[in-house]
Amino acid sequence: MPQSLDAEAVRAWCSLALEALGREREEIDAINVYPVADGDTGTNLYLTVESAAQAVDAVFAAHETGESVPALADVVRAMAHGALLGARGNSGTILAQLLRGVAERISGGQDLAGALRRAAQLAREAVAHPVEGTILSVASAAADAAASSPADAARAAYAGARAALEETPRQLEVLGRAGVVDAGGRGLLMVLGALVEAVVGEAPVAPVLAHARREPQTDALRPCADGGPAFEVIYLLEADDAAVARLRTRLDGLGDSLVVVGGDGLWNVHVHVDDAGAAVEAGVEAGRPYRIRITHFDSASPASSTREPVQRAVVAVVPGEGLAGLCTEAGATTVPARPGEPPASGELVEAIRRAHAREVVLLPNDPALRHTAAAAAEQARTEGIRVALIPTRSPVQGIAALAVHEPDRRFDEDVVAMTAAAGATRYAELAVAERQSWTSAGVCQAGDVLGLIDGDVAVIGADVTATAVTVLDRMLSSGGELVTLVLGAAAPETLAHSLERHVREGYLAVDTVTYEGGDAGTPLMIGVE
Repeated sequence: MPQSLDAEAVRAWCSLALEALGREREEIDAINVYPVADGDTGTNLYLTVESAAQAVDAVFAAHETGESVPALADVVRAMAHGALLGARGNSGTILAQLLRGVAERISGGQDLAGALRRAAQLAREAVAHPVEGTILSVASAAADAAASSPADAARAAYAGARAALEETPRQLEVLGRAGVVDAGGRGLLMVLGALVEAVVGEAPVAPVLAHARREPQTDALRPCADGGPAFEVIYLLEADDAAVARLRTRLDGLGDSLVVVGGDGLWNVHVHVDDAGAAVEAGVEAGRPYRIRITHFDSASPASSTREPVQRAVVAVVPGEGLAGLCTEAGATTVPARPGEPPASGELVEAIRRAHAREVVLLPNDPALRHTAAAAAEQARTEGIRVALIPTRSPVQGIAALAVHEPDRRFDEDVVAMTAAAGATRYAELAVAERQSWTSAGVCQAGDVLGLIDGDVAVIGADVTATAVTVLDRMLSSGGELVTLVLGAAAPETLAHSLERHVREGYLAVDTVTYEGGDAGTPLMIGVE
């Protein structure tokens, strides 16, 4: 049984925490009454941990040998960075700062007890006006209770957090009126329970919380019932420490629930305000804000929307602005996939909601997003939306599916036609090798051009155009009627002309269509139907 917090234990912690929050997400959402009763604390915590877990998995996947594991410091830093990038809502942002504190001390060689104390300290410093009876109280109690050894520290921290959570209704009046414990604190307890299981090897006994399952009072759950700010504003910010200090002061004067977490030039900013534009403008003056999310509390719930839903929509994950524009023109709601930053399930759920349709066809366009897309589809179904997930493995398969999409026919018939079109499309892409490694086509060297067909390396070459021609010939050797070329920003200027001419001269019955993909993360994608 593991009794220490090593790299594998951190990976297990993230995975177990994600699983636990997934089980309890809806119940945590249901007891969310502070600071705003918008019913999303469980979801926000889940999305934050999901981003942390994905970052940790990426470190393990990038490790070169299978005989050893990444360094503990690299793993905990990835966990904290992933949480920072994916932090959602008030509690999610605070949890990201807690994980940052843990990573800071663990990577510096300190024990788990010291890491939990640093985490609680950083979290309080990040909140403009700390309030007792919240996730901060639970975090402090966990840190105060933590003992010396990792196993003892994890158990004691969990026990301390559990006792503190029971006290939250007596510390915060709004919780007492609603008859619930703090939602953020409840979520943190799940994360600490996962830590116990990862370090000790056994899950702690689940608590029976006196206030956890009681139906909240209607008045306590009404968003903005107390006349508070109308908008939640969240963004990532690239800025130096001095600029962030000024930003804190300005945002504190604009609204409440201000939490600014991060460091080393990258920050996650969360605030509730009436003037969302002013909050974003303050970020622009401080540095470079991006991934800006603005939520109106009165419209946070899908049930509050008065716009009549359309019958059917398509949601597609796409890399690059060019493909996003193409899919938008075809009527799809798009979700960007940035290099190294795959969308989380929450982003897909938000896109499904944004499509505002009774029926949705979801195109993940990446095999790595299979489980993420499935989780998003399942969540949307619980909200009454009929979702069909077509397991497209490449954007060119998504393009093929969109080409035959007809919203006027029956849903099942449309899904079958789109699935058939995607399945009939072979896909390929070019990539540049970053290091020497073994592939299914032999050994490649750093800088080699790799031609991947249906996800496997089939060609190793030295030139983009020559490799693309070889890939095309292999794909067309088994037949085809239409070649789709998606050019990335790094593609040679003459690539499209060369490939179009090659197809025209060598395959008389095959048509070619070319699209500009923008920064799609690859010089070229190819589809053959």
